[in-house]
Amino acid sequence: MLAGAGSGKTRVITQKIAWLIEKRSVSPEAIVAVTFTNKAAREMKQRVAQLMKDSGRVRGLTISTFHSLGLKILRREAEQAGLRSGFSIIDPKDAVGVISELLRGEKASEMDVYEKIHWQISAWKNAGVQPEDLRVDGTNPIINAAIAVYPDYNRYLRACNTVDLDDLISLPSALLQENGPAKAYWCSRFRYILVDEYQDTNGAQYAFIRRLAGQGNGLTLVGDDDQSIYGWRGAMPDNIATLGDDFGNLEIVKREQNDRSAGRILKIANQLIQNNPS
Repeated sequence: MLAGAGSGKTRVITQKIAWLIEKRSVSPEAIVAVTFTNKAAREMKQRVAQLMKDSGRVRGLTISTFHSLGLKILRREAEQAGLRSGFSIIDPKDAVGVISELLRGEKASEMDVYEKIHWQISAWKNAGVQPEDLRVDGTNPIINAAIAVYPDYNRYLRACNTVDLDDLISLPSALLQENGPAKAYWCSRFRYILVDEYQDTNGAQYAFIRRLAGQGNGLTLVGDDDQSIYGWRGAMPDNIATLGDDFGNLEIVKREQNDRSAGRILKIANQLIQNNPS
């Protein structure tokens, strides 16, 4: 669904979840809804419970962020993902520290360089780029250093039974790419997948959802390519256009009526949007 600002994007998700459970008798455990923040996920679950007037009826329903969903999968499939039970999650600050150790950096003034290297590795993971896909090219020292340390960084994390935030998407996605027991379990577990703010997904998140949906699961995506403002962190609004290639029976529904903003606000916003290059 392509839906503009104030047209009720999140309401579409919550109403459909309630409809699936109440009208189609779908088990809540067969439904997963994905959004981008823990706060949004909590509010979405509360809204579904209010619609159904019984919080007990949504027991087993999964509403989470992409990272929480990935963690849920990894905890069950740790061994298949090359991890041991009880693995830990490293935050970005500590990840920068690991990179500085691997590059044997000692000067505090160089930490901004290590942060840039970590940002580049994170960008590659979010785009689904593996170390073996990269070749040193050009004279950019940051990119060349990131290419050099990327495989060592991954090996260090696995040796410590640790994952970074980007692994919470890329590792489950890799499991779902294989026709193994993990894919069979999760694709049969989640038969209905709903994603809010789809225009903010990056390459890894797109692949994650596409593989989880498989060929037969119900997939509902709500977004607005004119509201994509997170390109700096890897968001790819073109993911909306790519859907037609991966899902041949895709049906596009448009919600274009803004029920929230005054007319003068809409006029100014539309004047800005007209300048979008794509």
